Amino acid sequence: MRRFILLLLAVLFLAGCSNPIIQKVNTKNKPASPAVSGTQTENLKVHFLDVGQGDSILVQFPDGKNMLVDAGANESAPTIINYLNSNGIKRLDYLVGTHPHEDHIGSLDAVINHFEIGEVLMPKATTNTKTFRDVLAAIKNKRLRATTAKAGVSVISDGNLSVDILGPCGDTYESLNNYSAVIKIKYGDVAFLLTGDAEALSEQEILAAGADVRAQVLKVGHHGSESSTSAEFLKAVNPEYAVISVGAGNDYHHPHQVILNKLRKAVIKVLRTDQIGTIVFSTDGRNIYR
Repeated sequence: MRRFILLLLAVLFLAGCSNPIIQKVNTKNKPASPAVSGTQTENLKVHFLDVGQGDSILVQFPDGKNMLVDAGANESAPTIINYLNSNGIKRLDYLVGTHPHEDHIGSLDAVINHFEIGEVLMPKATTNTKTFRDVLAAIKNKRLRATTAKAGVSVISDGNLSVDILGPCGDTYESLNNYSAVIKIKYGDVAFLLTGDAEALSEQEILAAGADVRAQVLKVGHHGSESSTSAEFLKAVNPEYAVISVGAGNDYHHPHQVILNKLRKAVIKVLRTDQIGTIVFSTDGRNIYR
């Protein structure tokens, strides 16, 4: 009898050792390696980096994937790379250059060279600057392929998480700003609208196309320039927060007072990187945390 009990205990111990706790990973649309590029959480996090007069936005998705939207000016490379490293980022599954202005794509080449990159998205806009040529060279050297960022492109569509490009709607613009990729990120009931430097013309086209621009958090277009954030567009977005990515004492006098007045009149909470530094939001799909 004693021998039988000892044998039974041994079998139960071995069975326990052969059945470890396994974290289930959704492999839908994931690369074979690595399966996950970051830490999985239940929250979506959006970081508006303080890169002075420019834009750079890190998005950490609940499944561990990461997206970087813009990479500031050329001199912002150390700031961006150090920030990504400090957050444990090794791979950027999606890298977006909203439009080819130096204060948005300046450090894109450095980011491409430093991190593992999945998909690159850029609008069909070109310029003859060294900054733009450096980005194209980095894409080519790493054998990446750029997808055209334009209205109608769905980057992610997975249950209660979606990333859609709402603009640009047109093919040709006089201003490079209107080529800006306008991105809506929605997780559950919470949405973020990232507008690059899109101006009133692009905003009007997006509204005319019937796009749902409603969002709790709006990245104010063109660093708060009066060329963007038209009254009609702001009313349609109806945000709780307006984030302005801008450099202190910049030569453009951004953000313009007319925009600040417009936001204040609409009782929207304004957050500025020149005043409080990097701004981070976290959401579980129901509530927004800072």
